[in-house]
This record gives sequence, structure tokens and C-alpha cells, in this order.
Amino acid sequence: MNARLVELVLRKQRLQIDSAALRGDLSRFAAGLSPLFAATDHVADGMIWLRRHPQILAAAVLGLFLVRPRRVLRWTRRAFIGWQAWRRVKGLLVGQR
Repeated sequence: MNARLVELVLRKQRLQIDSAALRGDLSRFAAGLSPLFAATDHVADGMIWLRRHPQILAAAVLGLFLVRPRRVLRWTRRAFIGWQAWRRVKGLLVGQR
């Protein structure tokens, strides 16, 4: 076998061993973040469920509106202002590119 080819095969093997060790280290270091990832997945699953069942969200908002109309209107106004501000900031950020 060609000496250069043997050298390349050995180098590839060392790199694969190093990569396996790095993946193991990353796995151990990321274990502390596992609860955060699980909570994020749980929230994402809840958002998907809400998108599939919008009537539940509408009923909850209607119920809050019937019980506390002033509070719902105040939070609706804040949400609308926040949404408008986000659109402006996003437009500025996209315009800079």
C-alpha cells in the first residue's frame, strides 16, 4: 500500500476517534441544559395544540372579556402596540442588510 494512503487512513481514524470524544464531551456538558430543552419542547407542543384548537383560545379570551373587560382591552392595546413596535424594528433590521 502507498505510504501516503496509509498516512491518510491513519489520520482519518484519529479524526474519527477525536470526533467521537468531542461528541461525548458535548453530550455530558449539554446534560445540564436538558430540562430547559424539555420545557421549550413542551411550550412548542402547547403552541401547536393551540393552533389546531383556536376555539379554545377564543373561548378563553371571551371568558376573560366577560369577567374583566377593562383588563382585556388594556392588554389587547398593549399587545397591539408591541406588535406595531416589533414590525417597525424588524423593518429597520431588514432594511440594514
